[in-house]
Amino acid sequence: MTLVAEPAPGLLRAPAVDPDGHTMSRESLLRYLQIKVHDLIQEQDWETIRVVGDYDRAAVVSRHEKSGKLFNSERPTATADGRALTVRAFPGADYVQHYALIISTFLAMTGRPADIVTYQPPGQEECRTACDALDADLDADLVIVGWGLQHLAPADGVWTRGPGYAWQRSTIAGHRVVYLGFLHSIWGDVAGRMVERLAALGARSVVYVGKVGSLTPGVEPNTWLATGDTSLLGGALVTWDDFFGDYATTHEGVRTGLHVSSPSILLENRDWLARHTSSYAFVDPEIGPMGAAARRAGISFGYLHVISNNLTAHYPADLSNERHSDVLRRRAVLVDRIRTIITGRLTASTGIPLGGTR
Repeated sequence: MTLVAEPAPGLLRAPAVDPDGHTMSRESLLRYLQIKVHDLIQEQDWETIRVVGDYDRAAVVSRHEKSGKLFNSERPTATADGRALTVRAFPGADYVQHYALIISTFLAMTGRPADIVTYQPPGQEECRTACDALDADLDADLVIVGWGLQHLAPADGVWTRGPGYAWQRSTIAGHRVVYLGFLHSIWGDVAGRMVERLAALGARSVVYVGKVGSLTPGVEPNTWLATGDTSLLGGALVTWDDFFGDYATTHEGVRTGLHVSSPSILLENRDWLARHTSSYAFVDPEIGPMGAAARRAGISFGYLHVISNNLTAHYPADLSNERHSDVLRRRAVLVDRIRTIITGRLTASTGIPLGGTR
């Protein structure tokens, strides 16, 4: 029997998850991992793989990075030292752990040793410093962040670029609106820190547009939107001043309910689902940290997300085939609905200040 050495101080083991116990099918899970894992890992064998929080675009960029996307296109990079590989992810405790689990599970599912994967959680100061690189004039009534921004923002608008992000201004019903997108992932706790940074830079309200998984049987992916004002975060419920109030739920095709924050899709197995499905409607990594950060900062926050997958059953559309033409067509309809709801919410607030309690 081979004994696995304990990781060095400061490093944590990233045990591969059991694909047969996961809420995604084995085929979909492997496909999801293949589009995430750096090509140096897919095509070469390594003695050790260490995942750290270090946003370094000068390192080796993966050939599997997304193409044809204005935002969220960048994957973790890598640096080799002999047969030791260091994978460099944007600094965030959830994201570093998530990417380490991606790698170890991929290795296990492809018949290679998974115990070579460790990760080093970044410190609070490292995470804060990385988010502080966002430096833009965000004095606005509303900042919209997340997914689909190129379709939500005015087509004739000009994007101002910074290191790892871009933004543009607009005015809707007399309210100053900023659309802000990131090239890298703002996964989990990173998203919360970004909301803190947005508030410090002048945002009075933040709306996050993205994708959630449904925990409710029978909810078909890419046909509904999700919203709400409460999330289970770290074992406790957090509620925020909801930008949408009751407005979004008056529209057709919008579901509401309790949300649960999960640091990694890899941890959402069937046991996890059984503990959450009776009380909660949605899951993703960002909404809870963002809502909690907005509450601390005294600004309002809202989310309006596409329901992209359903953890209770296997549908043709899931997280492994999001670029399929039918998925893109359905989501285009939902993006139009998101735009309509945000515009309507701002129009209904003409002459009324937005933005929480501060």
